[in-house]
Amino acid sequence: MQIFFFTLLFSIPLGLIVMFLRRSKLRIPLFPFIKNGKIKFIRLPVISLITKFIISVLRGTPLMLQLIVVFFGPYFVFGIKLGNIWNWNTLAAITAFSINYAAYFAEIYRGGLESIPKGQNEAASVLGFSRARTFFHIILPQMTKNVLPAVTNETITLVKDTSLAFTISYIEMFTVARQISNREVSILPLFAAGVFYYVTNLLVAFIMEFVEKKMNYYKN
Repeated sequence: MQIFFFTLLFSIPLGLIVMFLRRSKLRIPLFPFIKNGKIKFIRLPVISLITKFIISVLRGTPLMLQLIVVFFGPYFVFGIKLGNIWNWNTLAAITAFSINYAAYFAEIYRGGLESIPKGQNEAASVLGFSRARTFFHIILPQMTKNVLPAVTNETITLVKDTSLAFTISYIEMFTVARQISNREVSILPLFAAGVFYYVTNLLVAFIMEFVEKKMNYYKN
C-alpha cells in the first residue's frame, strides 16, 4: 500500500509534466548549413525527441530491470553507496515505480488531450482566456474525463506490480506470503495474498467508477 499510494501521488502530476515536454514545440538550432550565402541552422524539437525516447525506454523495458537500475545505479555509476542508507530500498522502489508509471500516464494524458477539438482553444482565446486559464478551466476537466478509464486500468496494474519490489529486497505482502507458505508448507497464504490483491482492485475499480459517473455531466 505504501508503494501504491506514493506512486500515484508522484506519477500522476509527473506524467502531466512529461506530457507537456513530449508535446513541446520548442525547436533548437543544431546543424548549420549555408543557403544563399548565409549560415542557417536546422532546428529540431530536441526536448520532444528526448522525452519521446525516454518514454519509449521506460515503456519498452521491464519494470523489474528499472527497479534494479535505480537501486544499484548510484553505486555503479557514481560510486555512491546508498544501500546502507535506512529505507533506501523503499525510496528506490517508489522512485522506480513513479518514473515508470509517469511515462504511461503521460501517453494516456496525451491521447486524452489530443482528443479534444482544437476549436475550444481558439474559442477560449477569442473570449480573452489566457493559455493557463484555458487549460485548467476548459481543457483539463474534459481531458480528465476522457482518460479516466485508461488511468483506472493502469492503477489496477499498479496494485499487482507492487509485488515486483521484492527484486530489491523490499519486503512486500507477496514476499511475506511466500515466506509463510514455505514455513507452513501450505499454499493457502499465497491464495490469501491473491484475495487481498483482488479485493484492493475491486475497491479501486469501485472508486474510479464512482468518479467516472460523477464526471459524466453529458448524461441526461
